Amino acid sequence: MSDKIDAVITDIIHENDEILRIELADANGVELPQFECGAHIDLHLPNGLIRQYSLWAAPGDTSRYHIAVKREANSRGGSEAAHTMLSIGDSLKISAPRNNFSLDPDGSHAILLAAGIGITPLMSMALHLQASGKPFKLHYFSRALEVTAFADLISNSALAENTTHYHGQTAEAVQSTLQQILQPRPTGTHVYLCGPSPFIDAVNSITAAYWPENTVHFEHFSAEAPVLTAGGDGFELYLAQSDKTFTIPSDQSIADVLTTNGIEVELSCEQGICGTCLTRVVDGIPDHEDMYLSDAEHALNDQMTICVSRCKTPRLVLDL
Repeated sequence: MSDKIDAVITDIIHENDEILRIELADANGVELPQFECGAHIDLHLPNGLIRQYSLWAAPGDTSRYHIAVKREANSRGGSEAAHTMLSIGDSLKISAPRNNFSLDPDGSHAILLAAGIGITPLMSMALHLQASGKPFKLHYFSRALEVTAFADLISNSALAENTTHYHGQTAEAVQSTLQQILQPRPTGTHVYLCGPSPFIDAVNSITAAYWPENTVHFEHFSAEAPVLTAGGDGFELYLAQSDKTFTIPSDQSIADVLTTNGIEVELSCEQGICGTCLTRVVDGIPDHEDMYLSDAEHALNDQMTICVSRCKTPRLVLDL
């Protein structure tokens, strides 16, 4: 990738038993690229995996990047590697920041909804809004205080007056709390949310009736094992650059077939969330199953995520 940066780990803080805060600097001592709140970077881990982590600090200081990594019980190797294989002083590759979750400049007020480690991009937003003097409220749902990221940082800063914590609520209680927060919609307000899929689904089910679509912004994350959600018939895949043809069966993804046959593709989430495997389509109509591209981008059919998306036509040609 052309945007790889040589970085060094300058600090690691054990936030609690589950969460590490990792500080990164450019290995050559130069300033890192600018970023906006909501942005994330790719972290190239020592075991060969690539994982995305949001930058949680406020934009402005480009001498360091700050990420937080939760150690997942059902880790697919990413969070486990971050917690067991990284040390202060280690060198590794990162990407320049990318942002698919930015603040809307037209919003007069922001409601930030975080669940678990989904706090990371919203933390950056909250710090930015606080520093800018713009109105916002942060509602932070977590399993328990002792596994809540940034609990001390929030409580000992000006963020505390704009933050409400909810610990250990049942699914029914979360739904009820969200309804109280989101109904009715205050004029000019935008909502930003990040967390596991059930949390996002709960918010979307409430806002569907009260909020214009362009005022609800969310970012998925998931630690679950990858699942091939698209089925259907197999199809023929032709790689235009490599001049190679493969058959993609109904029970395997394009990425699975390519990697099995020695074709190198960059993968990370393997769930159509991150966009790492986004590939240009030369011919054929993709069957989009990702959560990365917008509906308008899907309609163009000129790119696709090869980890989950498939093909509606018998033959697909990719620019690989």
